[in-house]
Amino acid sequence: MFIKDKQLRIKIILFSIAFILLIILIRIFWIQVFSYNKLNNLANSLWHRNLPITADRGNILDRNGKVLATNITTTTLYVVPNQIKDKEKTAKKLSEILNANYDDILKHLNKRTSLEKINPEGRQLDSEIADKINNLNIDGLYLMKEAKRYYPYNEVLAHVLGYVGIDNQGLSGLELKYDEYLTGKDGSIKYTSDGKGNRLNNLEIYEQAQNGMDITLTIDIDIQLALEKELENATSKYNPESALAIVMDPNTGEILAMGSRPTFDSNNYQDYDLETINRNLPIWKNYEPGSTFKILTLAASLEEKTVNLFTDTYFDGGGINVENARIKCWKAGGHGAETFLQVVENSCNPGFVVMGQRLGTERLYNYVKKFGFMDKTGIDLNGESKGIMFKLKDIGPVEQATISFGQGISVTPIQQVTGVSAAINGGILNKPYVVKYITEPETKDIILENKTTKVRQVISSETSKLVRYTLESVVANGTGKNAYIENYRVGGKTGTAQKVNNGTYMTGNYIVSFMGFFPADKPEYVVYVAIDNPKGITQYGGTVSAPIAKGIMENIISIKKIKPASEVIPREYTWLDTKYVKAPNVLNLTKKEASSLLKGFKVEYNGNGNKIIYQDPEPDIYIKENGTIKIMLG
Repeated sequence: MFIKDKQLRIKIILFSIAFILLIILIRIFWIQVFSYNKLNNLANSLWHRNLPITADRGNILDRNGKVLATNITTTTLYVVPNQIKDKEKTAKKLSEILNANYDDILKHLNKRTSLEKINPEGRQLDSEIADKINNLNIDGLYLMKEAKRYYPYNEVLAHVLGYVGIDNQGLSGLELKYDEYLTGKDGSIKYTSDGKGNRLNNLEIYEQAQNGMDITLTIDIDIQLALEKELENATSKYNPESALAIVMDPNTGEILAMGSRPTFDSNNYQDYDLETINRNLPIWKNYEPGSTFKILTLAASLEEKTVNLFTDTYFDGGGINVENARIKCWKAGGHGAETFLQVVENSCNPGFVVMGQRLGTERLYNYVKKFGFMDKTGIDLNGESKGIMFKLKDIGPVEQATISFGQGISVTPIQQVTGVSAAINGGILNKPYVVKYITEPETKDIILENKTTKVRQVISSETSKLVRYTLESVVANGTGKNAYIENYRVGGKTGTAQKVNNGTYMTGNYIVSFMGFFPADKPEYVVYVAIDNPKGITQYGGTVSAPIAKGIMENIISIKKIKPASEVIPREYTWLDTKYVKAPNVLNLTKKEASSLLKGFKVEYNGNGNKIIYQDPEPDIYIKENGTIKIMLG
């Protein structure tokens, strides 16, 4: 019995040993076959060190290749704590150079990590500080290249471009919207060390960083600079609550310039409040458009043939009654008898009420929708708002009347520019955009390209042509005369919108605007300017915003070297205006023959001979009365 028990115990022990050996073999097999890569990587991490090389973000360029956002090289301090022999002494020296707290630096040096970034004290160091650290010649200190985002134009186009954080991640604007394209892939320098972090040999493996992709915009920086200059002048002159402007190609939807005040410096965004840096007013701000909206009422009325501008008439006695409301004209006593072309020229509210009534509620509502005022435009920027409009069932006679002249509806600037572009470009509503294409930085291959996106045909090309003529007449003969440019065909419409606060219209507080375009016969540029509550001046779009828009357009004419038009609608002058007259044609005449034609002008003669071979300005160009004409004789 005893022998049998002893044999049983021996068998159990042998079985247990065999079972344990089997488990060990299985475990070894599992480690060698299935866990090898994981364990090998863990082992490598103990003796391999990777010093990061940050990739550059892609550049952002204007349509002509001028750099709007790029990178400058800075230095970041890394430490390998185990390689630093005297941590207290090193911390003291580093804290003095970095002007940082000694205890904070010492904490970095005492961390049990294979590699420690001195953050934020050692980030994005300039060359002078980096040289001081390098001259310490202390083992365990590593200075690595790091790219820092740089905006060469500072505040220019800030809300469109946006800004990046300290780790080069996009936080707003295009930097955020296209962050995945702009962000590159970091590289590294790899070397081998022992368990204490000391280098085992001088072998290094260099893994090159891959820079981000470049983005080319529709923006023209020269036009943008002109726009910014005019906004800056307006801000200094009128001290408004805000100011904004947009320039767009009406035929494509390309944004050529966009800016607002207040603005900020993308290089130093931390110095500004969140409201300033995060609100891109041209796509975010929502307000009643006022009379610039009348362009859409005009276009709808012409398309539906409910009004004839030249034969239909209206008598403006100073106001019109709609239900129990009295809607007044801006001119006390009214404009009297006028054609509907004059209704538009005079920006006569009662006349536009009649135009809205002839359209009817449903048709007016449908055109508001067709022109894009109930939806976001879809522009490729973050933070776009959309307009606010009554539901069709809630529009009564008074609401219909006020909507006709741009009151009781709320829209954004980008909606207005897009809608008006459709009214004057042949009737096509296009989607606005700011990114032209994205390219691979080395090969320059196009990765993504935006093209004109047609949303819908809103009105016919014939109607659009008549809208253009009417708005050109507004600038020549009506409320938009302060935007008139001699020798060029300019169309446009002023806007003066009373602001609303808590459901009540404010007294003496307006957003004044001007929507202009040129050349009026074949528009290439739409310019919109809006000034919120300008101080020290009568608040009308024609007196404040029209001259600002004119300044932008004159700059575009100069930048693009646009030639004068062969024919323009003559301007109606008041006694306050500087008068312009056509330069006479004296080419090929003798000096004596030309003398009678040149009366009233200052004449500068150059050259010898008696025959006129050249004159400046050219014949039929409008110049100031009593202006100077230069004559070349030969």
